[in-house]
Amino acid sequence: MKDNIIRIGTRGSQLALYQAHRVKESILQSWPAQQVEVKIIKTKGDKILDVALSKIGDKGLFTKELEVELINRTIDIAVHSLKDLPTRFPEGLTLGGVLERGEFRDALVHIAGKKLHELDENDVIATSSLRRRALLLSYNPSFKIVDIRGNVNTRLQKMQNGHCTAMIMAAAGLQRLGLDHMITEILDPEVFIPAVSQGAIAMEIRENDPELVELLKPVIHQPTLQAVNAERTFLRKLEGGCQVPIGCFTELKNNDFRIKGFVSNLDSSVILRDELHGPADSGTELASKLADSFILKGSREILEEIRKNNQI
Repeated sequence: MKDNIIRIGTRGSQLALYQAHRVKESILQSWPAQQVEVKIIKTKGDKILDVALSKIGDKGLFTKELEVELINRTIDIAVHSLKDLPTRFPEGLTLGGVLERGEFRDALVHIAGKKLHELDENDVIATSSLRRRALLLSYNPSFKIVDIRGNVNTRLQKMQNGHCTAMIMAAAGLQRLGLDHMITEILDPEVFIPAVSQGAIAMEIRENDPELVELLKPVIHQPTLQAVNAERTFLRKLEGGCQVPIGCFTELKNNDFRIKGFVSNLDSSVILRDELHGPADSGTELASKLADSFILKGSREILEEIRKNNQI
């Protein structure tokens, strides 16, 4: 930290700014005298808006530029949607913590208020996610699906302009922007398995920064950290990224930790689903075992074929 000021780096979208200011407010709640500034940084994913995400690649698509500024010490914390953050950090950087998780499920937004089971041949569903595309085709192979890019408001405007009749989006993003009324249906995670770490706000920091680590201790939501560490262990062991059809979610009930995952090929003709249960403190161990079971069933071959065909 320079001049005792914490500088938070973020993308410039309305949602990214919301997340950055959530982190700022959380720091100030614990350290009211601390000076905190927010700096906007444009990323590759913000600049390339006319190409499907799966065609650009997923290595640091929404994070690399923020990480460069972290390494150069022009910012102290990079705030991300954790689902955008690769599971392997650049040398010298690490996950500093997470805020309490928001809604982790996906949401359907339909221009006329239809629910998922009501969609028919007249509907065109938009998503930029290979995971969501695969899950939609698993639910109904005849669905018409198109790509869509842009921030939340841009996507909603595209729907109004006739690009599609429906979209699958992260429910947390809509809720954080006060757009709950646009949600037609929160999708059942048992059927529509969410992205790894969806709904969690991440704070990426430099390693070996004990002053900042100490400052963030009261800000970190430990139950969320436990959950996302398990989910990211599953993703990392499968050698997946945020632009391949992998989903996972966890839940803790009465000291029972449950993790459920899925891997699919692009047309959903091959889908792997499985789950494990165990003690509350065994999340990452369960995640690793679950990943091993997927690897034995051929998950890496599925993902390698996708990368080859999509040049990810």
